[in-house]
Amino acid sequence: MKRSQINDILKEGDAFIRSFGYVLPPFAYQSPEELKTSDHAMIKERGMGWDITDYGQGKYDELGLFLFTVRNGLVDDIKNGSGMLYAEKIMISRKDQLSPMHRHFLKAEDIINRGGGTLVLELFAGAEDGSIDRTSDVVVPVDGRLKTLPAGGLLKLAPGESVTLMPGVWHAFWGEGDDVLIGEVSTVNDDRLDNDFEMKIGRFANVEEDETPTHLLVSDYNKYL
Repeated sequence: MKRSQINDILKEGDAFIRSFGYVLPPFAYQSPEELKTSDHAMIKERGMGWDITDYGQGKYDELGLFLFTVRNGLVDDIKNGSGMLYAEKIMISRKDQLSPMHRHFLKAEDIINRGGGTLVLELFAGAEDGSIDRTSDVVVPVDGRLKTLPAGGLLKLAPGESVTLMPGVWHAFWGEGDDVLIGEVSTVNDDRLDNDFEMKIGRFANVEEDETPTHLLVSDYNKYL
């Protein structure tokens, strides 16, 4: 992705988020220089901030996702069984924009439609070896009630509705009818190690620096901070 495209997506995404009355924390709006000179250690260590990805495939409108990690614990907190055991994200899935089939090894997550169109999730259970089980039903909690779908069934969430996905549940999702604002509440989030994709793709975008970044992405931190 070109940095100029990412800068445009950040601006458009922030406006979309604000249209639903959700405001990002102050560190979201720091320039790279301001972030570098501020107390950024926790933000960097925990992977908090902007995350625009096309999964390294160069077709963001078709295959991509907008994310902002608002808060996050550490994997060591999970190992120790105490501390900050949770994370929160706000995301945007554009109409017909696919977030590809994947599972998490550690993270349990509530995926919440915060507004916009319908959020569609394609779901599979995990087989004993961790691969996709293409024959068995998948059972997921939907707003406190268990729902059973056939393998590859489509779960459609209207604004206000949510689903809980436990580790190992395979899922892909996209917006239907309009762009969708998505909330995610989960156990500690580790995007570098806790994503297993069906496709042979990367988690982060490959960035072509055609202009100066307006704000840094999580994947920029090691380079700039």
